[in-house]
Amino acid sequence: MFTGIIEELGEVVSIEEIGDSSRIRLRGPVVCSGARHGDSIAVNGVCLTVVDTPEQLAADTGEFSADVMAETLHRSSLGELAPGSPVNLERAMALGDRLGGHLVQGHVDATGRLLAREPGERDAAGELRWEVLRFSLPETISRYLVEKGSITVDGVSLTVVEAARDSFTVSLIPATLALTTLGAKTVGASVNLEVDVLAKYVERLLESRTLPNLPNLPNLNGLNGLNGLNGLNGLNDLDTANETTGESK
Repeated sequence: MFTGIIEELGEVVSIEEIGDSSRIRLRGPVVCSGARHGDSIAVNGVCLTVVDTPEQLAADTGEFSADVMAETLHRSSLGELAPGSPVNLERAMALGDRLGGHLVQGHVDATGRLLAREPGERDAAGELRWEVLRFSLPETISRYLVEKGSITVDGVSLTVVEAARDSFTVSLIPATLALTTLGAKTVGASVNLEVDVLAKYVERLLESRTLPNLPNLPNLNGLNGLNGLNGLNGLNDLDTANETTGESK
């Protein structure tokens, strides 16, 4: 599990295509510090496994390698990376760490595209204080987004400002713009999206709910005979007769 708080802006060193999969080598001194074979590191929001041997990691090059299978290349934007591409890096959280963002699995649900960037206000020095970004939202995951809820964009935990049917917006502070790939994303660029897993669990639980078993009830169709009571309306005639004779009922 991850938190969506990016630790380091890394870089792709090389990509080796192996059949329908790839082995990607990345530079990230911070996330490589203390890394071991088999550790999980999120790369642009995709959970990848460190495949370097202990001897290779002991060389302390600040680099690590990970294998990316065909399914991951198909479901994420990692297939668009090239040597020199910047990437968001985060190590898996340790039990007991602060959860600064939200629970992130590193399992991409879909990809979206940056539709627009809207600069916010600037400070006295002319520096941008915040910026609103709008991303496309695939129909398959749109139901999981709510205003002020959480979503992961390229591994970054963000708060949804507006959740429309086919798009959503987020507001980025200067730190996020400077320390993640989102600061330099151009309109049209693809991003990895992961919705809050809690929403998916709730949906699954609601789908599986069943009503308790009820006892078999008698067939009520036979009670239609009660319609014959309508014939008792004839008693109303007695009221008329009583009124005519002056007799009390």
